[in-house]
Amino acid sequence: MNPIIWSLLITSLTTSTILTMASNHWLLAWISLELNTLSILPIMMKHHHPRATEATTKYFIIQAAAAASILLASTLNAWQTGEWSILHTNSLLTTTLATVAIMMKLGLAPAHLWYPEVMQGTTLYTAMLISTWQKLAPLALLYLMYTNLNPTMLMLLGLMSTATGGWTGLNQTQTRKIMAFSSIAHMGWLLPALATNQGLATLTMLLYLITTTAIFLTMAATTTKTISDISSTWPASPIAMTAMLVTLMSLAGLPPLTGFMPKWLITKELTTTNLLPLGMALLLTSLPSLYFYTRMAYMTMLTAPPTTTTGKMKWRLNTQFNPTMTIMTTLAITLMPLTATLYNST
Repeated sequence: MNPIIWSLLITSLTTSTILTMASNHWLLAWISLELNTLSILPIMMKHHHPRATEATTKYFIIQAAAAASILLASTLNAWQTGEWSILHTNSLLTTTLATVAIMMKLGLAPAHLWYPEVMQGTTLYTAMLISTWQKLAPLALLYLMYTNLNPTMLMLLGLMSTATGGWTGLNQTQTRKIMAFSSIAHMGWLLPALATNQGLATLTMLLYLITTTAIFLTMAATTTKTISDISSTWPASPIAMTAMLVTLMSLAGLPPLTGFMPKWLITKELTTTNLLPLGMALLLTSLPSLYFYTRMAYMTMLTAPPTTTTGKMKWRLNTQFNPTMTIMTTLAITLMPLTATLYNST
């Protein structure tokens, strides 16, 4: 792709997300979301492959439908209350419709079926973009509507997403699909945090972005697209595979790694607000996720695959590592001692 066009698309993608975060008017937010969708479509289509075309078409249809629902919700709100402000979304119908549309954009259960297929049809770097940056704009709208959202609905959707992400990820062998279901499960943890403590939701989102980016950068550098690829990558880069093992355990939420922090704090928050059954349900539904993370981690360096000539010679390949990978992996592993500081500063 032409560097000028590439720069224009990335700038447009960034600007549209920032505009959504800064907007107070429903129409401006809707236009920003549309610009955001139109900016990422050429990036997804960069590799001319039938799977990329299919993924881009699915993504466009879902995002356009969700944006149309948001426009309908905002129009109904303006008709009923005379206000276009996002902060004054007082109508029950409007908030419910907008929440469902945002869940659709985020790919949360029960509107999650498009998400793994779109992830599988794109490259690893584009999948990383969809899993991380593309979640910021819809979540910004949820933050703006926070005072008028139904907490019970958020918690039920969160529990459903955690359960769905865990159970449906069990039989997957493609790393991008596993990361898609991992994203669904992590967003499921974020919604109860949003319903109880906005600062905690921000911290959860930040740590999710760090750990997911670290995993995707490692997978992209070592071109591991399936679990069997992971098992044969050790000769190419032992250090990267060791880092990937620990980062996967962090993503699973095992102490004393960074990923344990949001689960610990969310469970504490739910316990102090007399929502212990919900906390227990979230912890139980995250066990299947722990299983498939452990399976991926086991394949990185804890097992010896069949020794083939190709596997022996893989160390000769020149593996190009992104410098950002080192920073992200370090943060994804070592932030646990800063729990108190991060919790009090977000």
